[in-house]
Order: sequence, then C-alpha cells, then structure tokens
Amino acid sequence: MARINIVHTTEYTYHNPVGLMRHRMMIRPDDSHDLRLHRAVIEVDPKPAVTRWAHDVFNNSICYLEWPEDMRTEHLRIVSTLDLTHHPDGPPLPVFALDPAAEIFPFSYATDEAPDLARLTERQLPDPKRTVDNWARRFITGLGNAHTMKVMETMTRAIQSEFEYRARYEEGTQTPARTLELGSGTCRDFAVLMMEALRSFGLATRFVTGYLYDDMSGTTRGGGSTHAWCSVYLPGAGWVEYDPTNGLLAGANLIRVGVTRTAEQALPVSGGYFGDANDFKGLYVDVSVSAVPVAARN
Repeated sequence: MARINIVHTTEYTYHNPVGLMRHRMMIRPDDSHDLRLHRAVIEVDPKPAVTRWAHDVFNNSICYLEWPEDMRTEHLRIVSTLDLTHHPDGPPLPVFALDPAAEIFPFSYATDEAPDLARLTERQLPDPKRTVDNWARRFITGLGNAHTMKVMETMTRAIQSEFEYRARYEEGTQTPARTLELGSGTCRDFAVLMMEALRSFGLATRFVTGYLYDDMSGTTRGGGSTHAWCSVYLPGAGWVEYDPTNGLLAGANLIRVGVTRTAEQALPVSGGYFGDANDFKGLYVDVSVSAVPVAARN
C-alpha cells in the first residue's frame, strides 16, 4: 500500500492567438476497493467558462472544458493534481479463485456473461497473415492442460523480456503485427499486442490508461508520462490487470484512470482549436509521480 501524489501537466502553445474548442479529459480515477482518492484538483489557464463532469460509456470519469467563442489565447495549460492511496492486488501475486471452468486455458465464458463481454472479445486490428495468432499460440503449444493464470503470467513476462521498449510521443498505436515485426514498441503498443493475442482465444480484454509509480528498484519502464496496460476478464477473479511493458501482475504499481475497448478511446487530453493549421507551436507533457509506502492496518 502506498500514498501517491501525481502532478500531470499538459501545455499547448500557439504562434498566434487561437480560439479553443471543447476539450475532453480522462485524468481522474474513481474510488474503488484498490484505490482511495483523497484529493483531485484541475487548474486550467486560460480559465474555461464551463467545466462539466460526466461518465462515458465505460463509466470512466470524464471532464469537459469549454471557453467563450470570442476568447483567443496563445497557450493552454492544464495541471491535474491527485492525492490517493493505492491498495494493489499484487505483488506478491495473489491466489485468485478462478471458476473451475476457467482454470484451464483456453476457456469459454458462461452464457450469462458472454453477451456483456462480446465486443471486448472481438479482434479490433487487422492481422491478415495471422501473425498475432501464431505468436499467441506459442504459449499453449505442447503444454497440454495449461493453467490460465500461468499463461497470463508467461505472456506478460515474454513481452517484457523479448521486446525493446522505445518511447514514442506521436499519437497513435502500432498494430500488433507491426510490433511483432519490429520487436519494439511503447507501453500502449505492448498492451494492444497482449489484448489482441488474448482476443484471438476469445478472451475479453480492456485497454487501461493511468500512471505508473516506481517500486524503488529503478527498473520500471514508461514512467514520466501517462502509462498503458491491459486487463483481462477471468471468471471468478474478475478483471485482472497486466502490464507487459514491465511484467507487472495484478495491478502492482499501477494507478488505473480509465478503461476502454481500444487505445484510441483512452486519450488523457483531447480537443482542438480555431485557427490556421500553422498556428500550432508545440506540446509539452510532464507527469511527476511520488510514492510513499504506507503500513497496512490490521
């Protein structure tokens, strides 16, 4: 358990004064059994005329900002400050009590859950040569009765050890086939690879966006910015989080902010401006995360 302080700064600059369209932000986590949110503050310059909160189709907390139509500015600065306590499920990896029908991989979902999970089990990205399918099947080939939790762990660790992490600041995500071809990618690329690999077996997966805090080992990858990983629905255990970038299991060191079906639905900050295409000057993003261990109470 740890007390976490997060300061997430996003700043857009423009060569000439521009008008601001409505902006959408996914930067506030919800309280849950594994996370207690003590304080959440958003500072915006220039100050918006309207700040509105809502829940999206996935029940994520979304903040909308709107400015007067006649306002013009040469910058937009958004600073989100979070103070929270994290109660992760791991490490060490807890012993999940899977439903008996889900203990051996692959498995099928029960008829009462399958309709609710259907869209999350569907492949979302092209794989015409079945590259991802072939890669995914290496984790069960020759294993006989492979235990589901062992397959999850093995796939997570394999991506961490076999692929090179390369930060990429442009928007967008590689296809899993491209990640396999390059042997490298970002945290969001690795999350999508694991999602599509598991979806090839009919498992329901979600893209998770949030923050990563260091465990003091200095070995975590993807810090200093928002982070991405995935969650998998395992009957009996529920949604279990895996970070293939760092080989983290069961949500350890991960602060979940939002969950979506695809990576494109999980932008922390999105919006536009009124002006010329050449007015855009630059984008600055900085994420500072500090963690202080807290002794668990009996």
